[in-house]
Amino acid sequence: MPEPLSPDLVRAFVIAGHSDLNAVRSMLVEHPALLDMGHEWRPGDVETAVMAAAHVGNTPIAEFLLDAGAPLSICTAAMLGRTADIDRLLAEDAARIEELGAHGIPLLAHAALSGDVDVVTLLHGRGARLGVSFALHNAARGGNAPIVRYLMANDTPDLTWQDYQGKTAREVAEAGGHDEVVALLA
Repeated sequence: MPEPLSPDLVRAFVIAGHSDLNAVRSMLVEHPALLDMGHEWRPGDVETAVMAAAHVGNTPIAEFLLDAGAPLSICTAAMLGRTADIDRLLAEDAARIEELGAHGIPLLAHAALSGDVDVVTLLHGRGARLGVSFALHNAARGGNAPIVRYLMANDTPDLTWQDYQGKTAREVAEAGGHDEVVALLA
């Protein structure tokens, strides 16, 4: 029977899931059980490596982990723009429209990371309303004017909402040099 993996190793794997594909690959080769293991940051806030990739919009790591057998959540499907998977998952359980990813990040915020206004439109049209301001923020950070335009026209995002760094959507758009988005948020 293999020895249980240390919490520090699981934590390191989840951290790598955010941004370090080479580390994810090598750690998974050495410890395949890491694929489905999550680190509990706070009570009730458990994150796996694929969840980490999904909430930061890291497509290569998410795809690698899914190919290795990680489970596909609706949040990951939304970040990847996989509309067929979104349709299938919602058909299995319509309540998934309110599903939260790692750290309580809502589905719509993941969808904005896809960069695809059609994914945001699909989910919003099916009732995804949690995290509209977060989704707007993600779209602004990416300079995605079509998603910003859609959310502004079809919902009421809070333009004063701040991310973990204390920045509004307009401030991150300005910092990224996304002038069209800045104008939309004026």
